[in-house]
Amino acid sequence: MLGPHQSSFVMYEEEFQLISAAIEKLLRESNSKVIFLVDKNGQLIAGCGETENLDTTSLASLTAGNIAATGGLAKLIGEKEFSILFHEGEKDNIHISIVGQRVILVVIFDQRSSLGLVRLRVKKASQELGKIFEELANKVTLAEQSGKVESPFAEITDDDIDNLFS
Repeated sequence: MLGPHQSSFVMYEEEFQLISAAIEKLLRESNSKVIFLVDKNGQLIAGCGETENLDTTSLASLTAGNIAATGGLAKLIGEKEFSILFHEGEKDNIHISIVGQRVILVVIFDQRSSLGLVRLRVKKASQELGKIFEELANKVTLAEQSGKVESPFAEITDDDIDNLFS
C-alpha cells in the first residue's frame, strides 16, 4: 500500500495471506457472517464468510462512500473523522471501522453475535491488521527507493496499444 494520499494499492502475496488469516480469525472469534476489507477508494481488498449472495463490489464502493459522507459530517462538527460506524437492521447489522487511517474493515453480523463482542474483537483485529498494513507500506517504500517497483504498464508499448484498437 502506498501513502495515504496515493490512490494505487500495492499488495504482496505474503501480506495478503496475513490479512486473510486475520479476517478469518476475526470472523470466527466475533461469530460474524461476513467480513471484508476495502480501501478508501472503494476497492475490495479481501473478504471472508457468507459472501456468495452478496454483491461485494457494490458493498465495497458504498462502504467507502459511507465513510466519505460521514467524514464530511465529522468535519462540519469539528471532528477529524468518525472511526466507527454502526448500522442496525432487522436481521443483520453492519459495523464499519477504519484501520490505521488506511483501510475500512466491515463486519456483518446477526443475532448469533452482539455489538459488544464485535467491537471487542474488531479492536484486537484492527491492531493486528494495522501492523500488517504498516509493514506493507514500509515494504513498498523500500521497493520504490530501490527502484524495484515499476508501473504495471511499463511493458506495454505504443504498438501494443495500436494493435489493441485496430
